[in-house]
Formats: sequence, structure tokens, C-alpha cells
Amino acid sequence: MASRGDNSKAKTGTPADAEPLRRAIAGCVRSVAGEREVEVTFANERPGMTGERIRLPELSRKPTAHEVAVTRGLGDSMALRLACHDERVHASMAPEGADARVVFDAVEQARVESIGALRMDGVAANLRSMTEEKYSKANFSGVERQEDAPIGEAMAMMVREKLTGEKPPASAGKVLDLWRSFIEEKAGTDFNNLSDVINDQQAFSKIVRNMLTAMEMAEQYGEDQNDLDNNEDSDQENQPEGQEESQDQVEEDAGSDTAPVEDSENSDEELEDGETEGAEISDDDMMEEGEDQSETPGETRRPATPFDDFNEKVDYKIFTEEFDEIVTAQELCDVTELERLRAFLDKQLSHLQGAVGRLANRLQRRLMAQQNRSWDFDLEEGYLDTARLQRIILDPMQPLSFKMERDTQFRDTVVTLLIDNSGSMRGRPITVAATCADILARTLERCGVKVEILGFTTKAWKGGQAREAWLGSGKPQTPGRLNDLRHIIYKSADEPWRRARSNLGLMMREGLLKENIDGEALIWAHNRLLARREQRRILMMISDGAPVDDSTLSVNPGNYLERHLRAVIDQIELRSPVELLAIGIGHDVTRYYRRAVTIVDADELAGAMTEQLASLFEDQASQPRGRLRRAG
Repeated sequence: MASRGDNSKAKTGTPADAEPLRRAIAGCVRSVAGEREVEVTFANERPGMTGERIRLPELSRKPTAHEVAVTRGLGDSMALRLACHDERVHASMAPEGADARVVFDAVEQARVESIGALRMDGVAANLRSMTEEKYSKANFSGVERQEDAPIGEAMAMMVREKLTGEKPPASAGKVLDLWRSFIEEKAGTDFNNLSDVINDQQAFSKIVRNMLTAMEMAEQYGEDQNDLDNNEDSDQENQPEGQEESQDQVEEDAGSDTAPVEDSENSDEELEDGETEGAEISDDDMMEEGEDQSETPGETRRPATPFDDFNEKVDYKIFTEEFDEIVTAQELCDVTELERLRAFLDKQLSHLQGAVGRLANRLQRRLMAQQNRSWDFDLEEGYLDTARLQRIILDPMQPLSFKMERDTQFRDTVVTLLIDNSGSMRGRPITVAATCADILARTLERCGVKVEILGFTTKAWKGGQAREAWLGSGKPQTPGRLNDLRHIIYKSADEPWRRARSNLGLMMREGLLKENIDGEALIWAHNRLLARREQRRILMMISDGAPVDDSTLSVNPGNYLERHLRAVIDQIELRSPVELLAIGIGHDVTRYYRRAVTIVDADELAGAMTEQLASLFEDQASQPRGRLRRAG
């Protein structure tokens, strides 16, 4: 057996031996990007790019040829975006609609990758491996219906096929076939012009805008926008040389991040990890990415979430948000009172805790059984590998050996439990819901799944301060939602269960439970999930009825809140990476939600929650969707 000191060590694939490979990949990325200052890092996180900082996945201890090719493909893709993409042009040409913007972004990425594939055969092979891996993880091979196939990916495949002549990989399944006839019928003639302008981003973008217009997904790119582009070019030419360089630097760093856009709620945390750091403009000035995007002339701002302009589209109005509040349990109740209410909750359900605990243990066993635990050894950092300490005794010159457990699928998952805190939940339903949420949070935390527990109600019966403001303004017709929302954070996703345990006692507080406006609560919980970094995000709604608010329904159509709820559910189920499911207590929620179950007795809630969550984790086809379905 060869010793570790001979040349065979180069073939073991340890992190130390992989360093030359990492340096080679980083050097290629800088070469393709044409920027010597590009920072390339490797980490066990989702690949992404911020400005000139590129993050690639960490290579395993013994990387396969396919793994290396995928990593190189990711690096080439990001480098080509730096080299061949102008964010200012892209922002000024982008369409308004969220659906159209997704297609526009995907096609632009296909353009820059096609440029690299046409120029370098090695880059083409790397991109081919990356694309195949991407579609495989997205489970595109299982797509059979057009509504399940993301049109943005289909357009990108078709553009890449037209520019490079390469067919989509087998892992792409039928995604392109399901959309090909529609795209060719609506915009087929424009595809013939793409190859001629592949190196001219603005001309290429105009053709894509024409295609989106033909597919009725965006407005025609007008002459006024052309004039605006010309004025911007003129302004750039008239700028002093130093200012022009500064502006270019801002624009370059402003938005080339290929990771999904996240809500500004977590911006402070992201800055600590370097995810959304602004680009350096000068020695004394720093500008954040969001500020730069909002001030770039002619820029069409991309919505941060699918709900940015949602209410206007579905004709849902809010009279005033001045009196709405998002509060934690500690803000509504002092610690002593919370402890007393928690003790009351435990006493009320002492006989149920055993049954719920058994169900939670069963869920934990089912989840743990799916976690293929494995360890990486011979690492430079991690947990000290005590099994290899004898090396030090035999040879004191040997370095210490460390180990690290590999991440599992569930450790990249977050679950939000959204609990209806309306008056109709008073009594046994809210008591059971609080206990089940508490025990499930503890169970999932043991399995490495982060859990957030939220509640929603209103601050007052029959309108509160919002209604008073409406009366004071002369009672205008159809004012829209006319009550003060109260959204409660019982446990945040990053808060350990032991610290939030007493918070759930707040649900037992007399006078807390009032009206329920489900649609806006779903939007709030959904947007909090979108701000998370976990790859898989699950939202479970627990409710006992349709949305009801007497103040709102007395001055609006009778189905006003229910119609909004249906629209919100459709938006999440069809256009969001968040997986939505619901449990109705004595109320049929299957008429609202596609994935739902209705229980008759509140005591059945524990079993329903555990079964629904277990089925989600066991369903291998239920991967993070992250795909856009075409409305219609």
C-alpha cells in the first residue's frame, strides 16, 4: 500500500490537493471575464455572483469529471456575463411585467453563454454539462403539461439552439417541445435575426422585446424609449473621464447577481455574509446595489417579489396601511404573562401531548430515514477527527485531521406555519394549533429544518382606526380593505425553539383573536420566505374558514376578500418557488388550495400536519420549483 507521502497523494482528491484545481478554475474565470480583479471563491453554498465576486460550489474530496465540468461551466457562465453583458442596457430595455422580465433575463443569459460557446469549444462543453445538471435538478424530465413548463427556460433553450445549433440536453425533458409551436407561431420570424446581432446587446434586446410583444407578454418597445437611450449615450459622452469611469464601475457592480432577488428585510444579515455588498465607487463613497439600480437613468426596476404590483392587477385596494403592525409576541405581552399563558396551554392539552409527541417522533423517524448521513475526512478545518490522532503519535510531523458532516437535503429547507388567529378559532382549535406548531417546530429542528411560526388577525373588531379615518374623510365609495392588520411573529426561522417556546402561549390571551384577512397574511408570510436563502421553502396555512372582516365587507362586494385570497393563492401556486399547502379545521379549504386537507375535529390536526409534511419530504418529485408558469 502506497504511503501518503508519495505521488499517489495527488490522486486522493483531498481539499489540499484540490487547491491547484481551484486556482486553475479561478484563473480561467478571470481570463474569460477579462478582469484580473475578479474574486473567485468556493463554498458549500448556492453559486452566485455579486459585482466582481463569484462564488462557485466547493469541490468534493474526490471530484468526478462531471462535477469538475459543472463547476467550470458555472464559472464560465458568470464570467461571460461579466464580459459580454451591460447591466445598464439590460435595465433600460427590460419590460415592465414580471412574467416578461423572467423570459427577458433568461434569454439574455442564453445570449452571453452562446457567445462563449461559439468562441471556445472547451467553454461550450463546460456549459453543456452545467445546463444538463441544472435541468436535471429542476426535474424537467417529469414535466408533461405546458402549464408546468417554464416558458422562460423554453425561450432560453430555443434561443441557444438557434445561436449555437445545439439541441437541449435530455434532462430538459419536454419543456421546449411543449412551447415550441406557440413560440414559433407568435415570434418565429424574429429568431432568424438573432444571430446577426448576438454581439450587440441593445439590438438583440430590441428583437427579444419584439418577440415578447408578439407573444402578448410585453408592450412594444417605443420610440420614446429609443430617444431615452440616445440621451443617455449623449450624457455619457459628455461626462468627464473620471465620472464616466465611476459610472461604469457602479453599473458593472449593480446587478450581475445570478441568485434570486431577495427581500430587503434580510439585507443586514446578507451584508455580513457579503451577499449584497455594494460596489466600491471611490475611496470615500459606497453605494448599495439597490440604490444604484433605482437611480440609473431609464431603468425599469425589477419587482422584488411577485406581489409588488399585485393588488393593482387584481383590483384590490387598501384604504390605509398607517395603522397596520407586524409585532413579535414579546411586544404584545411581557415575559411573565407569556410564561403564565404557556403553562395554561400545556395544562389544557396535557392529555393530547402524548399523542402529538408520538406523531412527531414518527415524523422525525421518517425524515431521519431519508437523510443519507456521510462525512468528509482529511479536511483542514471542521471537527477534530479523533480516530486519526494516532498519526500524531506515530509521526509528530503529521498535521491534525478534521472531518465535517455533509449537508443533507433537509438542512436546506425552511417551513413556515401560518396560523389563523381569528375569533372563530377561539377555544379548542387555537389551543390544538398552538400545541401542534410547538411540537412540530421542535421535531423539525432536530432534523435540521428551520421553522417559522406566524399568526394573523386584526387589531380591532369592525375596522378600528382605519374605519375611523375612512369616516373622517367622508366615506369614499369602495375603500377596499378597511381594518388594521396585526401580523404576529411567534418564532422566527433563525430563533431556536427553546427561546420561542413561551411565545406560543400568546394565542391563549383573551382578546387577541379577532378578524382574519387571509390574502394579505399569505403575501406577508410568502415574502418572508422569499427573503430566506434556503433552497426549499414550504408554507403551511392553518385556518378554519374563509377570510372575514365585517368592516371591509360592509362597504365592498361580499366576495371581496375571498376573491383576493384566491388570486394570492394562484399567484403563489403558479408563479412562486414557495410550496404552499393548507389544513382546514371544520372548513373545506380544498376549494381554495390545490394541496390541502380538511379535518373535522381539531384533535385531528396533529396527524394532518405531520402527514402533510412527511408526504412533502418523501415525494422526490416535489423539488423546489423555482419555475414560472404561463398564466392563461
